[in-house]
Amino acid sequence: MNLTINRSRLFNASCFSLITTAMAFAIRAGVLTQLGKEFNLTAEQLGYVNAMAFLGFPIAMIFGGPLYNVIGPKRIVWVAFATHILGLVMTIFAGGYWTLLLSTFFVGFGNGTVEAACNPMIADMYDGNVKIKMLSRFHMWFPGGIVIGTLVSKFMTDAGLGWQLQIGAILIPAVIYAFMFLGQQFPASKVEGAASTGENLRAMVSPLYLFMLACMALTAISEFGPEQWVGPILGKAGASPMLILALVTGLMAVGRYFAGPVVHNLNPTGVLLGSAIFASLGVYLMSTATGPMVYVSAVVFAIGVCYFWPTMIGFVAEYIPRAGAFGMSIMGGMGMFASSIFQPIIGNWLDEETAAAKGRGLTGDAIELAAGQATLAHMVIFPLILILAFGGLYFFMRNRKPGHVDETVILEQPQL
Repeated sequence: MNLTINRSRLFNASCFSLITTAMAFAIRAGVLTQLGKEFNLTAEQLGYVNAMAFLGFPIAMIFGGPLYNVIGPKRIVWVAFATHILGLVMTIFAGGYWTLLLSTFFVGFGNGTVEAACNPMIADMYDGNVKIKMLSRFHMWFPGGIVIGTLVSKFMTDAGLGWQLQIGAILIPAVIYAFMFLGQQFPASKVEGAASTGENLRAMVSPLYLFMLACMALTAISEFGPEQWVGPILGKAGASPMLILALVTGLMAVGRYFAGPVVHNLNPTGVLLGSAIFASLGVYLMSTATGPMVYVSAVVFAIGVCYFWPTMIGFVAEYIPRAGAFGMSIMGGMGMFASSIFQPIIGNWLDEETAAAKGRGLTGDAIELAAGQATLAHMVIFPLILILAFGGLYFFMRNRKPGHVDETVILEQPQL
């Protein structure tokens, strides 16, 4: 390792880049209702805007991941910064629906590029248990950054500050991480053997991997669906949508910090089944609750979705180890891709339920409350399917022993 590498500065810069990603996620959720009014967009159109961020992420991972060993982290980091700035500035000066689509895609591409660069870079800088600790601390900043973003969005909205200024606030951590990366010596990449790619692909066409790939789509939308639409669907439920998002992601930040010991000491399939049950209960309760009970429902939901993502990645590492880091990256990419597909579907549900509420003679806030709760009721189907899927998986896997895997590989994947 080059002794001139300032590992502390590179690590802190990586954390600020992930905070940028998380704040973009949170503030977009916070201004979604404002964007709809500003540009006279339907909920389905807002869903397509959301979809662009989730679509840009896996595309960046697909291109950025393999390029890491070819061009190194430095160039990938600057691509992330350039697309972040381009997307955020285009969003601030957006003139309509199509501009929002393109600008949001660039922001999502920047988010994915951050993951493609920083995960392996941190892994290259540290060894052994230190690597595990530092990657855990890095990934904690996604839910942690969402807490920051939700509070910023709430306070700015309460102060009467528009959505443009809120989007502009995301530029602050972006400029900070660029400044911290500027002029730094980056670590050399540790190239993996190319001969393993064919073996990875063969493992990835196994029935178990394909089954988990389908489940990953459902776990991701179970988590990101209610979170990304928290404003429009819970805005009239008698609780602050952004405080709900801060509460959920804050609990997830704490829970995921201890994800390693929890999943290690419990059967991964049992964790997945329990998570599906809590997630189903949490979404159902949110679809019926009003006032302070919405916060209680959000806690149940947070318990449910907290371990979905890391446990899914960890399951592949333990039970399908021949899929390797490539297989785990594709698993994470599927989660984001599925989220992009379902965003306009959720928006369409909200439009339809709004029309249905008006048809029943409801008026004012009652329309938004009824439509939001009905939309959440539709979302219960995702974790309910997972209860059946993970229940079957639990019995199928109960006598199978995990394959050998270096658990540091698990933490090198994007555990959002």
